[in-house]
Amino acid sequence: MQTRLSTKGQVVLPGPVRRRLGLRAGDPLDVEVEGSRIVLTLAPSSAKAKARIIRDPITGMAVLTRGPDAPVMTHRQVREILADFP
Repeated sequence: MQTRLSTKGQVVLPGPVRRRLGLRAGDPLDVEVEGSRIVLTLAPSSAKAKARIIRDPITGMAVLTRGPDAPVMTHRQVREILADFP
């Protein structure tokens, strides 16, 4: 599988890779150089903040949450997460 470096120095991880690892927009990644290899590792803090659907205790409606310390999510991030649910 290949990807390209953009003129802004950005790399897009292919969809199958993101889905296999459960990566979402905004997930922090650690970057290391090992010889001629670039190694990306999911930062430990994001592993605890996986998105999940819960029932709101006030409204009783299903809501998406990443926990109390999670960053604010954009509508695009929410749409991407919800795309994995039937």
